[in-house]
Amino acid sequence: MSETNPVAMLEQTARRKMHEALDAERNKDYETAIDKYKRAMEALEEIIRNYPEHPMVKIYKKTINELNLRLKYLENKASQPIGETVSDEVRVEIKGDINDSLPDFVLKEKPSITFDDIAGLDEAKRAIKEAIIYPIKRPDLFPLGWPRGILLYGPPGTGKTMLAAAVANEINGEFIYLDAANIMSKWLGEGEKNVKKVFDYARNKSKNGIPVIVFIDELDALLGVHTNEVGGEVRVRNQFLKEMDGLQDKSITLHVYVIGATNKPWALDEPFIRRFQKRIYVPLPNKEARLKLLSMLTSKIKIDEGVNFDQLSEMLEGYSGSDIKDIVQDAYMIAVREYFESDGKSETVRPININDFNEAIKQRRPSVNKEMLKLYESWTERFKAI
Repeated sequence: MSETNPVAMLEQTARRKMHEALDAERNKDYETAIDKYKRAMEALEEIIRNYPEHPMVKIYKKTINELNLRLKYLENKASQPIGETVSDEVRVEIKGDINDSLPDFVLKEKPSITFDDIAGLDEAKRAIKEAIIYPIKRPDLFPLGWPRGILLYGPPGTGKTMLAAAVANEINGEFIYLDAANIMSKWLGEGEKNVKKVFDYARNKSKNGIPVIVFIDELDALLGVHTNEVGGEVRVRNQFLKEMDGLQDKSITLHVYVIGATNKPWALDEPFIRRFQKRIYVPLPNKEARLKLLSMLTSKIKIDEGVNFDQLSEMLEGYSGSDIKDIVQDAYMIAVREYFESDGKSETVRPININDFNEAIKQRRPSVNKEMLKLYESWTERFKAI
């Protein structure tokens, strides 16, 4: 079984626990739901504690805050006698004007990342420029309209979220981050209302001349094929479909774009796939991208002159961008460990050599196996639209 990087593993744990909590809520097993949400929070807190520089830390903190609110709601509900309603004090409600208010599960903060910070993915960057950046700069050149929905799919750790975040900088627009799992698990009673509020907010901003990117992570949780659905989930998806259809109106030139990301495109409900006119495969990095990524990742640490990046990039074939970052960190940590174990005999951390990289690679296998890659290739043959 292939290993995965620690952050991806902890993210997966958090999402799994949130889905388990949702199942418990459906069955009115509030004690179990509370326990599962706490386990999800613990996984996110471990990421923040061990990887404070991770670009998604702010999102993890926001999710933890929202989970805390959900716990208060459930703890109060669990303590209520059967038939009584939950106190309004612990209900999570949206107040304020549409101009300055968004549902609390939304992270509205412009990322600092740009296309230059992303190694490779030239085909994906080109498709995004043609679908979003060019129409914003010269809408008069697009009399037939332009895509408003873009699906980014591919293995985990390949840069889908980074691509979406970079677009907001390229267009000097606003970036709204939605986690589909949050929508489905925490807002079953108000999900469709909050989806509408997000799009109302985005349209209002666009009317005032500000392009808006609505990014939906883990899209399959929102638009996937599910069993044992409850009515709230169906209403959320129907509301999302309604909002997506509204963006396609050729008579409206608002610059509101929906970018969805998924590691499991085959789980998407087919009627929704066509709402994303651009469906872009974000693959594992090729050799050129691996070379650039190694250069970027090692720019702030000392590397031994004997390290051949060309040879190293060959050794890293099959690894995701996230995997490669972890390998560089692991190799560097070998030298750091030696520094702390040297009893002060060395003043600085020695340069990283090829043996360090060899050891790091030996201890970390690719997080994506060949069978999974075949699934992506098969889905691409059916649905790719770039």
